[in-house]
Amino acid sequence: MEEILGLFPENIRQTIYKTLKGRWGTLQEIRFRIQQPIELIFDDHTEWLDGKRPDKNDSIFVLNQLSEFSLYKMEDELREGYVTIEGGHRIGLSGKVNTVHGHVKAIQHITFFNIRIASEKIGAALPFMPYIYKNQYLSTLLIGPPQTGKTTLIRDIARLIGSGWNRTKAHKVGIIDERSEIGGSKKGLPQHDLGKRTDVMDACPKDEGMMMMIRSMSPEVLIVDEIGTESDVQALMEAINAGVIVICSIHGDSLESLMKRPSLQPLFHQQIFQRFVLLNGQAKPGQMHHIYNQTFENINQKPRCVTNAVDWRASFHRDHNAGRV
Repeated sequence: MEEILGLFPENIRQTIYKTLKGRWGTLQEIRFRIQQPIELIFDDHTEWLDGKRPDKNDSIFVLNQLSEFSLYKMEDELREGYVTIEGGHRIGLSGKVNTVHGHVKAIQHITFFNIRIASEKIGAALPFMPYIYKNQYLSTLLIGPPQTGKTTLIRDIARLIGSGWNRTKAHKVGIIDERSEIGGSKKGLPQHDLGKRTDVMDACPKDEGMMMMIRSMSPEVLIVDEIGTESDVQALMEAINAGVIVICSIHGDSLESLMKRPSLQPLFHQQIFQRFVLLNGQAKPGQMHHIYNQTFENINQKPRCVTNAVDWRASFHRDHNAGRV
């Protein structure tokens, strides 16, 4: 975790190092706020560091480390509100926002930092694989609020598909890694294990990258993190129409809330996805809450009714014989 520790001044670095020794595997975030104690967020609890509270000079030090002493290099990142560093770790930034004609130009006077730790958890996706593979892979949407392990899972899904699992052969995988979080690439070379048949388009916009990957690398499965815009949706539909399986993630807490978003309507109307994996926001990251098929039947729970009963409730729970795929 040298890339994380190197962001901080020496005194803070040593405190974090001593506190986290042997516990990096369960760390999710380091919250660094001027004039406030440093916050460490783990999978199942939160801790606060005693001692010196960061000041403005500490904030400047972190910014200089992020930008390599050249803030103009971070112009795009300052407009987006985050920086991705080596290893795929994302640093969220907050402070005074500058706008031009109502649009964000940059963030100035950055006083709040959220260091989100990219974790590689080999085997984390194994429980999901039987649900998204039925003689072939099924186009799948992973849904969850922040910090539910979407990126960690999609990274391991890529590894398993690209290398094979159990008796399932390896397939060609193409990853569009717009934020460099899935692979944590350095100069185009992924730092995480993404599978032996996996190709990565790093730091490329999703909508352009999907078609570039299809034309150049002919993937069987296309993997994308954090979709949501109309251009993302259009590119996904073009990929599906080109015969490619798509597996991607999105921020959300339920299928109902996603179906209300105008930009996502085409995905539901044309039944682009055959599986919807809803992650549990109340449990440890990476734990499934429900898995639905394209008719919105929950397929990861045992039937709760007598055979042939059908319950068409307003929720997305349908019983045992309601159009199972």
